[in-house]
Amino acid sequence: MQVYLVGGAVRDALLGLPVKERDWVVVGGTRDELLRANYREVGRDFPVFLHPQSHEEYALARLERKVAPGYRGFAVEFGPEVTLEEDLARRDLTVNAIAQAADGALIDPYGGQRDIESRTLRHVSDAFSEDPVRVLRVARFAARFAGLGFRVAPETMTLMRSMVERHEVDTLVAERVWQETERALGEPAAGAFFRTLRECGALKAIYPEIDALFGVPQPAEWHPEIDTGIHTLMVLDQAAALSDDPKVRFAALVHDLGKATTPRAEWPSHRGHEARSVALIEALAARLRLPGDYRELALIVARYHGIVHRAFELRVNTLLEFMERADAFRRSERFAQAQLACEADARGRTGLEANPYPQRDYVLAARDAAAAIKPSADDVAAHSGAKIAQAIHEGRIRAITALREKLGRH
Repeated sequence: MQVYLVGGAVRDALLGLPVKERDWVVVGGTRDELLRANYREVGRDFPVFLHPQSHEEYALARLERKVAPGYRGFAVEFGPEVTLEEDLARRDLTVNAIAQAADGALIDPYGGQRDIESRTLRHVSDAFSEDPVRVLRVARFAARFAGLGFRVAPETMTLMRSMVERHEVDTLVAERVWQETERALGEPAAGAFFRTLRECGALKAIYPEIDALFGVPQPAEWHPEIDTGIHTLMVLDQAAALSDDPKVRFAALVHDLGKATTPRAEWPSHRGHEARSVALIEALAARLRLPGDYRELALIVARYHGIVHRAFELRVNTLLEFMERADAFRRSERFAQAQLACEADARGRTGLEANPYPQRDYVLAARDAAAAIKPSADDVAAHSGAKIAQAIHEGRIRAITALREKLGRH
């Protein structure tokens, strides 16, 4: 029985990146041998075991054979006769198909080291096309490694396009799409995930609401980039620069979905797109079963980003009403996240990327000033709930007015 370190741990070590987790493949071993050595079996579809001390994953070398459509349509074969090279051949990308022996020697039958040096994401074999999840994974790796100069190999992009044309990606289930998307939103260049999906045609199948934005014009006065799809990914880039939080990045990504449904006769204006964006986000959230915190933040940004952009022009009453509707006083952290997404929207425009966005600081300062207004114990004892609410409202108006005067915004 021989044990090899495989996959991301080997790849990241060769790239000089921190190794976060290690996976191992066992060649020439059996399930009974590992169980006798006190490994704990956890695999559902094939034998995967946890090491008794390190709790790292050890999998028996295996082969996969396509027997039905979709990412679950595989028959798995394993046993001591499966070679290391055969196990590596079933992996997605050459950079993930390198193994390291106990003595440090690298086993690299498919050119992974070469592709690491040339910064290329290349499929190991045509078996890549049997699993539609790999389209999402390549896009996610593009988002992870774009900053290091990695690009998808032309032949791999061609293979991904053929998978889209054969409707393989249509078999992806909502949970897996969202799992890969959420991970991609946490990557340094999250926008590369969606750009890669669009390049191979998968964006239209997986995120039609986003794909539909491309080719839709906006007023050049406010959007020098004009194209709404280009603007959307620029906004995501800005959100990634402003925040590591994938919820902020997702809200930035979907804030303008309604512009895709603006009647052509109204182009390049998009009056009322906020309400249409809300409806599309609700539908997308239901389709992909999004977590509630993603959905709620995205809805707030879609509904109110125009109001935040005009914050200095708003009457104090209007600003306070907006904060109350956005639940700014009970959900202050979420409200602050929404302001980051609004800033990303303002900066996600050609030539405006470095512009200041004082609206965010102003809105947050106004929220803090208003939130500081609280009833005293005597007020609570002496007045009804309605009177206390009215007193708080009036106090908040005064607090925001005083802030505006202090900032010279009359």
